[in-house]
Amino acid sequence: MPEKTKRASHVLLLVSDKAIEDVSATIKALAPQALILHFSGALETEAAIGAHPLMTFGSTLYDLDQYRAIPFILDEDAPPFEQLFPALSNPHARLAKNKKAHYHALCVLAGNFSCLLWQRFFNGLEKDLHINPEMGKPYLEQQTKNLLTDYANALTGPLTRGDEGTIQKNLAALGEDPFAEVYRAFVTAYRRLNEPSIK
Repeated sequence: MPEKTKRASHVLLLVSDKAIEDVSATIKALAPQALILHFSGALETEAAIGAHPLMTFGSTLYDLDQYRAIPFILDEDAPPFEQLFPALSNPHARLAKNKKAHYHALCVLAGNFSCLLWQRFFNGLEKDLHINPEMGKPYLEQQTKNLLTDYANALTGPLTRGDEGTIQKNLAALGEDPFAEVYRAFVTAYRRLNEPSIK
């Protein structure tokens, strides 16, 4: 492997964030000519070039068209995309390194945390209410379509209606469920987002 690394023009690091700088230093010592790329969404470093794929990856492979459509978020000072990935034509954008943690936090909120909510929904249907979880799939599909069609106006329900009575009933029904605190946090966040700005 070291011999191949010495001849490499590009080295792509698929390691944990905490290992990127040490591995980059090892690679740079072996192949000073190589472009070293990492795929962390949050790490700010000069040791390697950041190119984060804006996508979620599960246990199954995607088809080629899906891979070709994945956007990459590049460090603002990265070389041209065509130099980083000569064989790819994926969409891409640039981001200042000091904004990477904010960007990644948004990814986690939207992707990872929404996944926890949908897992709780399907699990609740099946285990709490004895409803076939398949019956919840059209709800998820339509919510996703609404977000993709018009994300700014996709939210419905008691928050948008200002229906305090339903909100309180929901919270009472959740009782000691750990997601009751999540519900309260979303109510608080929604209200803060919609407070009239102080002039």
